[in-house]
Amino acid sequence: MPRLLVLALVLALGAASAWAQFNKPETAVQYRRSALFLMGNHMQRIKAELDFSKPNLEIIRTSAALIDVLKSVPFEAFVEGTLDIADTAAKPEIWTEPERFKKLANQMQDRVSELNDTARRGDVAAIRAAFGEAGKACKACHDDYRRKR
Repeated sequence: MPRLLVLALVLALGAASAWAQFNKPETAVQYRRSALFLMGNHMQRIKAELDFSKPNLEIIRTSAALIDVLKSVPFEAFVEGTLDIADTAAKPEIWTEPERFKKLANQMQDRVSELNDTARRGDVAAIRAAFGEAGKACKACHDDYRRKR
């Protein structure tokens, strides 16, 4: 667990100065894509464990905690000027519907926190339910605000 705390501290300090790092739109896109990649990767790790009849709770707890730490990181990098970057999957609606985008982001963040709390308790059936809700929250945003690649 100490490694996770160190990671959380590094991310928190990095997030505070992230705005200054976005001197180019490409930097902001890379920043948010990296955070979203890690979140997706750890969601996949949890799903893989939940496919077993006796999942490894430590893997689930570690991944849920990391996702919980990362849950707000990508959203500070959806800045003006990043829509036209060639490799971005962001749709224009992020900037034309900012209130709705923020609402869906907040819902995802709430579901991720619930997943993390549930994972710490260790009830596999409850983890499966919380994971499903977190996945639905991710999908809701992806359906409307992420381009297909």
